[in-house]
Amino acid sequence: MLSRGWFHRDLSGLDAETLLKGRGVHGSFLARPSRKNQGDFSLSVRVGDQVTHIRIQNSGDFYDLYGGEKFATLTELVEYYTQQHGVLQDRDGTIIHLKYPLNCSDPTSERWYHGHMSGGQAETLLQAKGEPWTFLVRESLSQPGDFVLSVLNDQPKAGPGSPLRVTHIKIMCEGGRYTVGGSETFDSLTDLVEHFKKTGIEEASGAFVYLRQPYYATRVNAADIENRVLELNKKQDSENTAKAGFWEEFESLQKQEVKNLHQRLEGQRPENKSKNRYKNILPFDHSRVILQGRDSNIPGSDYINANYIKNQLLGPDETSKTYIASQGCLEATVNDFWQMTWQENTRVIVMTTREVEKGRNKCVPYWPEVGTQRVYGSYAVTSCGEQDTAEYKLRTLQVSPLDNENLVREIWHYQYLSWPDHGVPSEPGGVLSFLDQINHQQESLPHAGPIIVHCSAGIGRTGTIIVIDMLMESITTKGLDCDIDIQKTIQMVRAQRSGMVQTEAQYKFIYVAIAQFIETTKKKLEVMQSQKGQEAEYGNISYPSAMKNTHAQAFRTSSKHKEDVYENLQSKSKKEEKVKKQRSADKDKSKGSLKKNLSPVPLEKSPENSSSLNLGAARPTPL
Repeated sequence: MLSRGWFHRDLSGLDAETLLKGRGVHGSFLARPSRKNQGDFSLSVRVGDQVTHIRIQNSGDFYDLYGGEKFATLTELVEYYTQQHGVLQDRDGTIIHLKYPLNCSDPTSERWYHGHMSGGQAETLLQAKGEPWTFLVRESLSQPGDFVLSVLNDQPKAGPGSPLRVTHIKIMCEGGRYTVGGSETFDSLTDLVEHFKKTGIEEASGAFVYLRQPYYATRVNAADIENRVLELNKKQDSENTAKAGFWEEFESLQKQEVKNLHQRLEGQRPENKSKNRYKNILPFDHSRVILQGRDSNIPGSDYINANYIKNQLLGPDETSKTYIASQGCLEATVNDFWQMTWQENTRVIVMTTREVEKGRNKCVPYWPEVGTQRVYGSYAVTSCGEQDTAEYKLRTLQVSPLDNENLVREIWHYQYLSWPDHGVPSEPGGVLSFLDQINHQQESLPHAGPIIVHCSAGIGRTGTIIVIDMLMESITTKGLDCDIDIQKTIQMVRAQRSGMVQTEAQYKFIYVAIAQFIETTKKKLEVMQSQKGQEAEYGNISYPSAMKNTHAQAFRTSSKHKEDVYENLQSKSKKEEKVKKQRSADKDKSKGSLKKNLSPVPLEKSPENSSSLNLGAARPTPL
């Protein structure tokens, strides 16, 4: 379900337009109270470069778009139209997509705030915790802008042996102040919770509810991640023990690892043991890469220690690139590695380790010297050139099968050299710029297969790089104000390859990297907005090399880094062309759609005058 963060309590139509044009993407949307019709709401949606406003009627009995389906709550209405593609149409037939909620900032940076969560989900979490008086705060699903305090009691829900009862207490926001009813009001959710931690809350029955242990969330609005980083650092620094903050979240992640105990039988077969760099780091059977065309009479001939990794947190209509997470090559597996590269049509290989680190072999070189060619199994590999940068080396390779030398593919091999052994980089700017270049190359090859990522074991640095890239792609696609969950993302990736993201330091590095990515992107968008309408070079903002308090002190320019990997956060980009083509295709498709489609009629004079939606050929409702 979508986060209810799309509801903005205090936002005018003009402010909504500014927000959606400055921070949204095609399909971004938000809901807000109508300032013209008290009690009604407006749905503001970005369509290409423009923003359209749709009025939502609140009759007192139901919500609707002045025609069409009727809903008991605003949440149900928004959920429906995000799932029913093609139903919302502009007057000219343009399809209006509700794809990405543009969330408002969380009302608090406190980690007990969980955002969108149903009462049932809250009960499941709290009862699984099992500690009486554990609590959390969540959005109200029935009343936009209000909240709910959910608390686990010390009494069973039913008879003995049943789960403990959960009490749900409504928190109302009235005039910018918060209250659970009665005369006591508070400036913030934090003040309210801190007050009732001391006094408890009296129920109507006379029994008291106490707030003892917060149940911490890992979900966060991407735009607010810097506050979360500061909060986690503050928590860690204020404790006598280091077992708080990031450690606390990472330890919770480690405990969830038991849920990912999938079979690894192929890697345990005697004939495959010599193909594993580390005997206990094996690929899951369900997601492993299978080498094609091998002799089935030879046991284990189709085996390589590698897994496909996909972002399974995306919706069914959202696409994302696929990765292959692999161990570093052994002498005995180089031929297998090149077969995998060829069969998967991989054009980009990412190596995050040196061949030897601190005297230990991490990966055998699986490429020839510059200007030479070597044969690896059924494939000839030629090294066409190398390019050195401050933090990585780029090799250009050509690969062709021995039985068809006229068939040649170019491979870009990126080796990151600045990742210390048994640690993480001191700041993430180099890694983010490295990923920029990789993504530019991958995007320039529309038919390329998965990116292969490997370190030595193929789980620590490999997992960290993949998770950072997945989160960057999600934010770039959905906008700066989408919800992200680093712990949940790692758990999803670990379900496809065991042990991905190995250490607390790597876990924290992901947070810090995404915080810097957000800050750099915000700065880039500010420049682009200020220069809008002028011919300007926006790609000269790169990642800073120095960090303070986990975010950038300043932004420096680079003559080498001219391309803009976040161009789809602004309409004047190649992605805009895709949008236009899609809109045109949608128009053609919509001509054959049912007559009962709803058609919003946008008004040009003022965003405060929301367009009305009408069923069939009904005339627009006068505003």
